[in-house]
Amino acid sequence: MLSQIRTELPGILRLVFPIVAGLAAATLIGVADAVMLAPLGAVPLAAVGLTGAGAGLLYAAVWGLLSALSVRVGEAWGAGEGRRIPHILHNGLALGLGVGIAAAGAMGLMWFALPYLDQPAEVLEAVPAYWALICLYLIPYAVLTVFKATFEAVERPWTGAAFAFSAVLMNVAFNWLLIYGPGPFPALGLTGAGIASLLAETLSLAFAFGYWRYAPSMKRLRLRRSLDRVEITAALREGAPLGVLYVVESGSVTVATLLIGAFGTVALAGNQVAGTVGGVLYMVPLGIAGAVAIRVAQARGAGEPGTLRAIALAALLVATVWLALAALALGLFGREIAALITDDPAVIEVAAAMFLVFALFQLVDGVQSTMMGALRGLSDTAWPAGVSILAYWVLSLPLGWMLAHWGGLGAPGIWLGFLLGLIVAAALLIHRFLQKTDEAIAD
Repeated sequence: MLSQIRTELPGILRLVFPIVAGLAAATLIGVADAVMLAPLGAVPLAAVGLTGAGAGLLYAAVWGLLSALSVRVGEAWGAGEGRRIPHILHNGLALGLGVGIAAAGAMGLMWFALPYLDQPAEVLEAVPAYWALICLYLIPYAVLTVFKATFEAVERPWTGAAFAFSAVLMNVAFNWLLIYGPGPFPALGLTGAGIASLLAETLSLAFAFGYWRYAPSMKRLRLRRSLDRVEITAALREGAPLGVLYVVESGSVTVATLLIGAFGTVALAGNQVAGTVGGVLYMVPLGIAGAVAIRVAQARGAGEPGTLRAIALAALLVATVWLALAALALGLFGREIAALITDDPAVIEVAAAMFLVFALFQLVDGVQSTMMGALRGLSDTAWPAGVSILAYWVLSLPLGWMLAHWGGLGAPGIWLGFLLGLIVAAALLIHRFLQKTDEAIAD
């Protein structure tokens, strides 16, 4: 088994780094907004956090639902069915456009619930234009996700990452122009950050589409295929549990943010600082989950069930080493890390306290995320969605609320509840994967 794990490590790592870069792009756009708006005070920083909590729910739904395409393409690639891949891609682009429009509409409807969720009045007054622009951002984000999923599964992961990351670089430049307004540009503050994000993601999608349509290396991926309702329905059916799964996960994080908002603007801003750093660190295990899903799907397509556990163990090794180092850094240097984002002493204190819990939370979350990806590669998605509902909504949120209020831990207590719930989820998912691989080997 050890030799198999060593054999699989290069394949996992070859996929992990570009997938992480692509996934980090969406998060880093929010990070850039937070860092570049932080000098304007706690209110715009809290507004980015509140919008990010709502958008994160939809990012997760879009990414979860459309990530089924990488499994479908990966299985076809492993089986040597190259002509099936353009068919999946063409229909996936249609699905991505529809999913993006639906996600934008859903986030727009979420706005009307905010006044009833006990959020700071000054934050609600500042956020409307930024919220609307991030709603629109979800449309190009969804279509670009389809391109990224396809490129990753046909072993061209850096191609998708390059387009996604170009949006981050453009967003930083547009932010500087539109937030602060040097020279002839207007200083639009928070609204300028929203315009920058939408413009950067739309241009990135345009570049990806142009590359696919005209690059000679893409010739095999643009073979003419008609829209196929059966293919779209099959992809939707396979991806729907994944969408639900990530909505459950991100929805609980959104609720946690709203619960923290009840402790005031400083607590919400501190949570945004901690969440910004934690979100960047979490891109690695999320990327590992995407990599292990593709490798497992490719092994299934190639008829190699004996390699499935080695692939998963190699992925777990990478995730555990990364998050152990991240946990150590958060535990030892929490204040210094928070001070890189904001100079508000009260916000730094709240963020530093949250980092202590985040350190352990991220480590356990990495294990459950990796096993979730391994099961996704086996097209086992409904059962893990049930585990997520149990872990996040039945265990984590109630425990977090009790620790925050009855336990007197305040805002950090919310995340401590998540740590306890995820320990249960990780154990259940490991058991499920062992069970499914036993069945695959027996068959």
